[in-house]
Amino acid sequence: MTVIGVITRGKYGHRLIEIVKEHSDFSVVTADLPEFVPIFIEEPDEFLERLNFDLRVFSAEIVVTYSLHPDLTSAIAKLAAEAGVRSLIIPGGPSRASVPELKKISEASGMDIEVDEICCTLEPTSFNRPFADIFGSPVLKVKTENGKIAKVEVIKGAPCGSTWHMAKEIIGVPVKDAPPKAGLLVQQYPCRAVRGEMGGIHESAELHKQALIKALENEE
Repeated sequence: MTVIGVITRGKYGHRLIEIVKEHSDFSVVTADLPEFVPIFIEEPDEFLERLNFDLRVFSAEIVVTYSLHPDLTSAIAKLAAEAGVRSLIIPGGPSRASVPELKKISEASGMDIEVDEICCTLEPTSFNRPFADIFGSPVLKVKTENGKIAKVEVIKGAPCGSTWHMAKEIIGVPVKDAPPKAGLLVQQYPCRAVRGEMGGIHESAELHKQALIKALENEE
C-alpha cells in the first residue's frame, strides 16, 4: 500500500488528509507543527526536537509538508532526505521555502523536491507517482445530455478537494456556461490558495475551466 506523509501546521494540511482518505486507497501518516512559530529560527533542527516532532511521518516515500516557513521547511527536507523519502512536495510557493537551500538538499540526496504555489499544478513524475496520478492538475471526463452537463468524473483532482466540489455542483449547467462556471465554483470553494491577486486561486480557477473545456472536447 502507498503511504503518504502529511505535515500539518495550524489549519493547513488537514483537508488534504481528508481528501486523500476519501478519494484514494493510500494510507496517511502525519506530523503536526504549531500554528505560531518565530519568524526566524536560527536552529530549526533543535526547534523540531523541542517540539517532539514525530519523525514517523518520514516512513512515507512521498511527503507533503505544510510547514510554510523557510527555516523549518529546509530542516524538514534534510530529515526527509536522511530517512529516504523519495518525493517532498511543498505547497505555499518560494516565499515560504528557501529554494536554493532545498535545491542543494535535493542534489545531494537524490530526493525530488517540488515547491508549488498551488497544488493543482502538480504533474506526475517518476518520483511523486502514484500520488500525483490522482491529486494535482485536474483531469476530467464529462457526459452531456440535452445541452447540459449530466455527469463529471474526476480522473485527477486538486488535493484541496475543489475539483470534486466543482464536479458535483456543475451538474445541470448548460454546456456553453459550464467552463466559466467551473472556474467560479473553484474560486468559491474554501481553498487555502492566495486570493485577491493574479495567480493563486485565479490560476486554479483557470486550470479547472480549461480542464472542463478539454473534457467536453473529448466527450465520448
